[in-house]
Amino acid sequence: MEFLEAAIDEARQGLAEGGIPIGSVVVHGGRIVGRGHNRRVQSGSSILHAEMDALERVGRRPARFYRECTLYTTLSPCAMCSGAIVLYGIPRVVIGENRSFTGEEAWLAERGVELEVVQDPACIALMREFMASRPDLWAEDIGA
Repeated sequence: MEFLEAAIDEARQGLAEGGIPIGSVVVHGGRIVGRGHNRRVQSGSSILHAEMDALERVGRRPARFYRECTLYTTLSPCAMCSGAIVLYGIPRVVIGENRSFTGEEAWLAERGVELEVVQDPACIALMREFMASRPDLWAEDIGA
């Protein structure tokens, strides 16, 4: 999956920067229009999750644009990111894995968002290794 691979590349970049290895890309018309990774550590941000970073990098677009997009993310989206997905009407989300964390998938599905969970081995390994090495930072990121 080309676009999930791009999200994984973003996750690896975030890890290399000393952050949390979660990546995301927004795709419209078969091309990436926004890419991002969790930048909470790097930016000292309380909200800059991968999905939020990717959406920020899409830029200001009309609502109909987002309704034609697919969001790819390496990890199941949290409540904040799921809210943004619903707010902008993104109809489809491809999730690299949800074994490490199952976000608001049921809530998204109830609102008509099509979800595809891949259980990609690279996504699973990135999160397992990170959670084992930095449980403090992981707990901070998910609000525990």
